[in-house]
This record gives sequence, C-alpha cells and structure tokens, in this order.
Amino acid sequence: MTKIFLTHSPVMRTQYYGEKALAALREIAEVKLSSGPGEPSVEEMIEAAQDCDVIIGARIPIVPALVFDSLPRLAAFCRVAVDVRNIDIDAASRNGVLVTRATPGFGPSVSEWIIGTMINLSRNIVDYCLAYRQNRDMEVGMGRELRGATLGIIGYGTIGRYLASLGLAFGMKVQAYDPFQSIETEGVGQCGFDELLSQSDFVVCLAVSTPETHHLIDARALSLMQSHAFFINASRGELIDEAALLEALDSRKIAGAGMDVGMALDQKPSPALAVHPRVVASPHIGGLTPEAVEHQAWDTVEQVRAMLEGRMPPNALNAGQAHRFASRFLAG
Repeated sequence: MTKIFLTHSPVMRTQYYGEKALAALREIAEVKLSSGPGEPSVEEMIEAAQDCDVIIGARIPIVPALVFDSLPRLAAFCRVAVDVRNIDIDAASRNGVLVTRATPGFGPSVSEWIIGTMINLSRNIVDYCLAYRQNRDMEVGMGRELRGATLGIIGYGTIGRYLASLGLAFGMKVQAYDPFQSIETEGVGQCGFDELLSQSDFVVCLAVSTPETHHLIDARALSLMQSHAFFINASRGELIDEAALLEALDSRKIAGAGMDVGMALDQKPSPALAVHPRVVASPHIGGLTPEAVEHQAWDTVEQVRAMLEGRMPPNALNAGQAHRFASRFLAG
C-alpha cells in the first residue's frame, strides 16, 4: 500500500489540513503523521519519510536538496499551497521525484480579510476596542466610508478579481494594475502603477513575489500615495521596503497600513511594523478559514488518487523530469 508522510504538526494539521481531507487520504493510502509539537526539521523529515512513497508538505518546512538526495523511495512531494519557493525542485527533478502544488482556493477568504481591514482602518475600530478592554475613555473621531472611495488593486489574480467584485458591491471605484493581464471586468479600470498609487484611497498589494517585484513598494512608490490613503499588504512581505513603509507611517505620508504578511517567521508581519499605532496587523490568517484550507488539502487528496489510478496528477510542476514517479506509478 502506498505510504504517505504528512509533515503538518498537530496544530498545523488541524488548521491547515483538516479531518475531512485526512480521512479521505487514509481511505486510499497509509498515512504517517508528524508527531512532534512543531514542524519537522529537515533531518526529522528525512528520518520519518524513509519508507514513504509520497510526502505531503505544509507551508513551513524548507525542503532542500538533502531531502530528495536522502530518500531513495520517495516518488512525489505534494505541497499544500500555491507557493513552492521553499522546495528545491531542481533537486527533486534530478532524483526523478514529482512535485505538485495546490490551486488557490483562498480568494474569498483573503478578500474578506482585506475588506475587514479597510473598514478597521477607516473607522478606527481596533483602537476603540482596545480602549474599552482597558477601561479607558477614548475621543470619538470621524470615520470614512468605503462607498465612493477608490480601491487600487496591484495584481489582478484570484484574490484581486474577487476583491474587485466586493469593492464594486460596496460602491467603490475600482482600478487595477497588472502588466500581465488584460482586464475586461465590467466596472474595473486598468491603469498604470504610478496612476494607481496617486489616485487610490486604498492601495492593496496582491502582486506575485518574484525577483522583479522585490520591494515593489518602496519609498518612491509610497511618496506617490495621497496622505489620507491606506496601504494594505496581503501578498508577501518581500514586496515591501519595510524601512520605507515605517518612515511613511512615522512622517504621516500615508494615513495607515494593514498587513497580514511580512518578513517574520511563517511570513507574519514584522514586529516593528505590527506594533505601529496606525497599523492593523494579523498573523498571516487571511486564508485561514475552513473553506480555504479544505480546498487546498483536498487538492492533495485528488493528486494522490490520480497517482494510484496511474494518472499524472493535476498541478504537476516537473512531470517531464519525474522518472522515478513515472516508473512507480505510471509504468502500467
């Protein structure tokens, strides 16, 4: 029987895989669970997966060449996420190991987080809540409506498209910048990068993290924003020059920021920014809903099912180089 190692710690297993997907996986394969309190180290992963045909990996463990070089039985590595930058795919290919990833099922979840953050920033809800919990009186200030405001979306992918529909439902003017997309959504305008920054009341960064987008939002970009505008990052921390963002907040070049990601461990917001009085931050939970988690976990179940049926699984990244996988699962 095909044997699978699921790298998720008990907490990650509950939050990022779920009992439904785990039960389905156990119906078609023997599943070995990670028993440690945290995510396994590289050495622990290698030891645990010695007799396994497939590893299903959570988002945290780094998977270097050593893993693939040390596991002669391993035929496939399935990532329960879209981002596979933590996996040495070249090493997997060299060893004939197939690498797959999940599809994005987090559009609604992250988009709703963004809308909630926009409302929090424009109505100062977090500060009021903290004041009440600390039994403090707080001066009441004027809020701002989303209706009529301009929402600028950088990156028009899965999340960007869903967010645009929510923005339109709130009566916002929606514009997007994405040099790789031709935007034809009714009510959504396509504009240049500088134009979006200078005209938007809410700038939401959803661009894909690549070497070209590193520090896409830097001091120059922030200087183009209006002083009453808010910046929100729900993509990746490396897209932002955090020193420049901190300076823009301190000098009130922008009104505030919201972030669910950053350069801290597990892509969480950096503490120096998260504690800022004009920042609304959360610990990378934008996609943490049962629906979003189950979508990606279920992708790995279907990938394993395809393997066992002698088919190349969907969302394979190196099918042409996965000779060990092919000889094990596709030979018949």
